[in-house]
Amino acid sequence: MPRPSDEPYRIDKREVRRAFERAANGYDAAAVLQREVADRMLARLEYIRLEPRTVLDAGAGTGYATQGLRRRYPGARLIALDIALAMLRGLQARHGGWRRFLPGAGPAPELVCGDLERLPLRRDSVDLVWSNLALQWCNDQARVFAEVRQVLRPGGLFMFTTFGPDTLKELREAFAGVDGYPHVSRFIDMHDIGDALLHAGFADPVMDMEFITVTYADFGQLLRDLKAIGAHNATLGRRRGLMGKTEWRRVQARYEALRRDDGRLPATFEVVYGHAWQREQRTSPTGRPVIEIKAKLEG
Repeated sequence: MPRPSDEPYRIDKREVRRAFERAANGYDAAAVLQREVADRMLARLEYIRLEPRTVLDAGAGTGYATQGLRRRYPGARLIALDIALAMLRGLQARHGGWRRFLPGAGPAPELVCGDLERLPLRRDSVDLVWSNLALQWCNDQARVFAEVRQVLRPGGLFMFTTFGPDTLKELREAFAGVDGYPHVSRFIDMHDIGDALLHAGFADPVMDMEFITVTYADFGQLLRDLKAIGAHNATLGRRRGLMGKTEWRRVQARYEALRRDDGRLPATFEVVYGHAWQREQRTSPTGRPVIEIKAKLEG
């Protein structure tokens, strides 16, 4: 259960869906960071021995990573899931485009409009669950991991990226103390995510992170880019009305103080990479599943 102090920072899922619906048409032009992280994730698959029959792209957006996964696993059944229907329509259009230029690109991905916290898939039906920069839009990390474990087959892989606590730290500092409302989401520390994977029953979790800094000519460009990718403030405690001119000038002045020697304004993103395995099902000589029961010692 969330603590009372956490409630203002919980994600409003209806607002997230609306934001991505509105952003779908211009998303591809603005999602530079999302494409870069997807490419780095795809490169990591080169070092993992896995030949999945079914791949789930969870939080597929307009399908940039889905296209890469199709190239990587041309024979696999590919399912693209997103919370916003307009994003999936963009994916459908993108898929038609790449099939024209990539003959033999494999069957069309199956499109599913759904939520990572309530995956509408059968148990033990997927070999690879892939999720690029979508987990930060979920409130219940434990539930997401439980849902992923349920749909993964034994020996399957969960591979994901999300944002860590230093993401948009400049924007958070600029808004700090101005009006008492949350303006930037809270993000979960990499070590806590690794612990949660173990607690959820995953095997051999691997976590690492890197900082990526995107620079902007002005403060307005940063805010326009965040809006264009659907990544504006969707916390439950967000301010619902417009900020006053005096407050807004204070925020801009604080951000302007961070301008670098090259004249650009920085925006930091802490990108967290993780993967973990669904445990293999142990069976007895008769083929029945084995459940390990450990005695609890009283000390």
